[in-house]
Amino acid sequence: MDTPRPPAGPLPTDTTADWADRPGQVALLPVGSFEQHGPHLPLTTDTVIASAVAGEIAAAHPVRLLPPLTFSCSQEHAAWPGTVSLSAPTLHAVVADIARSLAAAGTRGLVLVNGHGGNYVLRNAVQESAGCGLPMALFPGSADWGAASEHAGVETSAHSDMHAGELETSILLHTHPELVRPGYASADHLADDRRHLLTLGMAPYTASGVIGRPSLGTAAKGARVLDSLVTSFADCLAVVEAQSAGGRTPGAER
Repeated sequence: MDTPRPPAGPLPTDTTADWADRPGQVALLPVGSFEQHGPHLPLTTDTVIASAVAGEIAAAHPVRLLPPLTFSCSQEHAAWPGTVSLSAPTLHAVVADIARSLAAAGTRGLVLVNGHGGNYVLRNAVQESAGCGLPMALFPGSADWGAASEHAGVETSAHSDMHAGELETSILLHTHPELVRPGYASADHLADDRRHLLTLGMAPYTASGVIGRPSLGTAAKGARVLDSLVTSFADCLAVVEAQSAGGRTPGAER
């Protein structure tokens, strides 16, 4: 079989024969969102990013790539036109159904590649999978994003660069520059005190929908972020494979 390449778009192009021939038994499910990302990035930004991360991983590791989930938990963005949300129980149920279907077809692990920070329920989905058949993991974690940002030279902290900022703009400038609208160089907006965001949503903290510094985004930073995430995924994959084999998790204490 030919060496896998990242898909040209968000949808994988595998045939059933390609899927069966892949050496790995772990599937990747990108989970994005359909929510506002300011005036310079598309509503599908989180889905594009999750798909890009998963596609690069699938090109470098023995995994099976699934198409992305585009709708998720975006209630904090409801004040902006175009945002569409699922309830947390619905997203949890969809992921659980996909996991059951994969397990029935012989897949031995599932990694949720999450592109939206508001999908808190995905942590519960993975937590509940422990010891219940199909091993699951959530990637990237905060440590993975932190290492990737440091490797790429991202200047804005993760807290300050919450939404449509330097990190997300950099990834899209690298993977899909045609999706980045003019104006990002003057769209910076910081709102570090967001203590009531879960209650109030984002609107009290930003008029544009941006919280971060997109002006600092570059394609080079985006490329280095993806390179780092591909590297750090190896540890996540090793843990899921060890769990699926019923063996000891690498690095775990006895």
